Amino acid sequence: MAMDSTNLEILSSRTGFNSAVRHIKKTLEITGGASNGNLADILYELGDDQLTGDRIGLLLRMLLIDKLGYKACSSNLSAVVEKPSKLAKEFEKWKGVDLVAAYYHPDIGLLIANPKTVEGLESFGQLRKQELMVIYAGMQGREAGDECQKAAELALKLFEGSKVTAPAVLTRGNFTVRKLSKPVVKKEAAPAGKKAVKKITAKKAKPDSQKAAAPEAPAKAAAPSAGPKRMTPRYSVVVQNELFHNGNVEAWKKIVASYRAKYPLLEVYIYYENERILDINSLFKWGKVKHGTAIEFAIAGNDIRDVAKLQRYLAQGASHMFEAFLRGPVNTVLKLF
Repeated sequence: MAMDSTNLEILSSRTGFNSAVRHIKKTLEITGGASNGNLADILYELGDDQLTGDRIGLLLRMLLIDKLGYKACSSNLSAVVEKPSKLAKEFEKWKGVDLVAAYYHPDIGLLIANPKTVEGLESFGQLRKQELMVIYAGMQGREAGDECQKAAELALKLFEGSKVTAPAVLTRGNFTVRKLSKPVVKKEAAPAGKKAVKKITAKKAKPDSQKAAAPEAPAKAAAPSAGPKRMTPRYSVVVQNELFHNGNVEAWKKIVASYRAKYPLLEVYIYYENERILDINSLFKWGKVKHGTAIEFAIAGNDIRDVAKLQRYLAQGASHMFEAFLRGPVNTVLKLF
């Protein structure tokens, strides 16, 4: 008798079993919509922060390939794509086929998007060379023919930087872009009596009480936000000092710490010469980061905010005015945001 090769180890514990049940329920919830809409759009509107990384990969395989019969094409990108969002205008013309793009980001994992939308492709940030890109093409429930395989292959060539002319069969149809509704955060029910107390407090509140309420701000910032994880494009900060020295490094560390304190669910990624900098201290090498060179940063997460303000502070921290961020007691977080 042949042994069952199915991996059922996850079901051997209560935690694993419950996790599997939740995943199955969520998959069944999504299954119906996947036959009538773009899977990336559905996941965006669903706004479930549990459906990330490997779990999205499972959905792509089970729903798009096994259930709906989508065709797929994959490749490790041969070049860096600075602004993939520029491709959305071309993909939007492909009304004869539904497309889903999956990009394995080296820093934040698997990301998916509807490539016909600017917002979707912007969520990928900069596409890195040699990272995996997979294109799925299908008909949302109807049988996917050779034209879908051709669409997936042509779409991948577009991401590779090639000039592509889509055949007429891909430009005629009803797979158009629709306006998406923003995901809504599901709030937990408040204990009995708590709501009434809040209403009474609100009525008695005066303008002078705003200072007393200030400590609640971090709690609001820490609340989970709905929607898929995404990464911004990279923003450049030009070094204005003669060298990016130890003072600039310390200023940047304080600025980033302040941003992370205000937005703990967002990550700040720093890059220099196309390499990710895991430790800001490594930028302090005499003669390495000189005046006029650029250090890049990007933000990853949900509900990304204050990017322009962060860029202004980092620019000041990379100049001779860095000392403004080094004042105050030691081991304290600056309130910059």
